[in-house]
Amino acid sequence: MTILIVEDDVDIGSLLRRGFASESYQVELVGDGDQALRAANGKALEAIILDVMLPGRSGIEVCKALRAAGQTAPIIMLSARSSVNERTEGLLAGADDYIVKPFAFEELLARVKVQALRRSNSEEESRVLTAGPLSLDLDTRQAQVGETRVRLTEREVELLALLMRHAGEPLARADIFAALWAGHGGASLNVVDVYVGYLRHKLAEALPTGGHLIVTVRGRGFMFEPDPG
Repeated sequence: MTILIVEDDVDIGSLLRRGFASESYQVELVGDGDQALRAANGKALEAIILDVMLPGRSGIEVCKALRAAGQTAPIIMLSARSSVNERTEGLLAGADDYIVKPFAFEELLARVKVQALRRSNSEEESRVLTAGPLSLDLDTRQAQVGETRVRLTEREVELLALLMRHAGEPLARADIFAALWAGHGGASLNVVDVYVGYLRHKLAEALPTGGHLIVTVRGRGFMFEPDPG
């Protein structure tokens, strides 16, 4: 059971790390949003404790990027801000809970356990994504259009999974970049266009009627269209 703590305050971070470690959790502590996205990438986590006020990318932005990347672990946000609007903003960003500082560690621990129980009682997330003629097995990393298998690189699988989870919903280039390339040295925003181009070409070759499963929505980004027409 691994807890990811995203907190730039050294004292609070150390307190939380000691507290969860004493409860037999594995703990990973990072101090900013980019580190959080790298630490959470592809990992099954018991929970993510996410501070709202972080250097650079805010906790709200990090939360949105984590959800866009398909991270399903419970996210509990920590903040000194206590207004209804601010709590609502955190929950709408994808957080499962919101705790106002200062707080007792025992309360945070109880909320983590409650969220974990809720997740264990919910239906297990499907490991095969299906949209229109396309299926993507996240365990074998295999994509298939009808009876035709599509060979994809690991990064293409990650991008396709992100787009399929948001089928029919435009995703901005910046959000895709934040979800898949944040913190990777040397990568720029146009890497999104490059990989979308790779995917379009490979999927179009597998479609018997032609067309594109990934479309450009002018001024908004890219969208997975289950019905290529």
